[in-house]
Amino acid sequence: MADFRAILIEKTATGTSCALTRLDEASLMPGDVTVRVSHSTINFKDGLAITGKSPVVRRFPMVPGIDFVGTVAQSSDDRFRVGDAVVLTGWGVGETHMGGLAEMARVKGDWLLPVPRGLSAAQTMAIGTAGLTAMLALLALERHGLTPAEGPALVTGAAGGVGSIALMALKKAGFHVIASTGRPAEAAFLKDLGADEIIDRAELSAPGRPLGKERWAAAIDAVGSHTLANVLAQTRYGGAVAACGLAQGMDLPTSVAPFILRGVSLLGIDSVMCPPALRRMAWQRIASDLDPQRVAMLTTVIGLDDAMASAEAILAGKVRGRLVVDMA
Repeated sequence: MADFRAILIEKTATGTSCALTRLDEASLMPGDVTVRVSHSTINFKDGLAITGKSPVVRRFPMVPGIDFVGTVAQSSDDRFRVGDAVVLTGWGVGETHMGGLAEMARVKGDWLLPVPRGLSAAQTMAIGTAGLTAMLALLALERHGLTPAEGPALVTGAAGGVGSIALMALKKAGFHVIASTGRPAEAAFLKDLGADEIIDRAELSAPGRPLGKERWAAAIDAVGSHTLANVLAQTRYGGAVAACGLAQGMDLPTSVAPFILRGVSLLGIDSVMCPPALRRMAWQRIASDLDPQRVAMLTTVIGLDDAMASAEAILAGKVRGRLVVDMA
């Protein structure tokens, strides 16, 4: 049986270890579709898994990588044939089921979608979980009834994977977009992606008041903790914040004031177990709305050999946009 390269995380007496190794198909977990992976990515969650800095992985040994693109190599699912181009994001892959940072993966057909028409494999992974999350957040804000007429939209963690794609999506939807970042050197990059204004994340990251000046009608927050609390406190009457990340922390040190005095709504965004119908809607919107040239601007391509080293960088906030892992 042919072997393949994979990053493997194993449990140790003091925590976890991670190494690039070779596995064979017998090592793969049960599933009805086997995929030859062409591209994966390094997301924030992958960084936590690879470094062992958070208990993301709940089964050992584990191949990390919460998303991947590839072609079907074997299938007992009637929906997929050998040679089909497919994408997977979420569903616990890379956490409880062996994931995408390997040249082969075996998964449930229910977890797969066809690669969206008009997108290449590399472009699909340049969007990946981060882009899907950003689009799910925008769709949630729109379902809430928010339009550009209500006022500006804020994006926190704007230079990161979710934030950079959220900028593009909100701009395409017609919003005046405010980007919050701790990296002032990325100002030109963020404006190229669609930011109309840039604010320092220090304005939002420290403990704040229960209510502040009303500054934005909508927000997509990938940071959590004090940042999310301050975003809520400065959201306009009737506005909404889509929360999808925890880069600063899982806590939310806020009060009920924004909710009961301004009617602000907090919308939770989950891309892991998101229903297939909503995923398809989001991917269709991604394929139609996002400019491939701008997606290319925010993408850095690395090889599987470099994936582990990039995990520390993404946790340290040193990665701009998206890291795509090209298995070739």
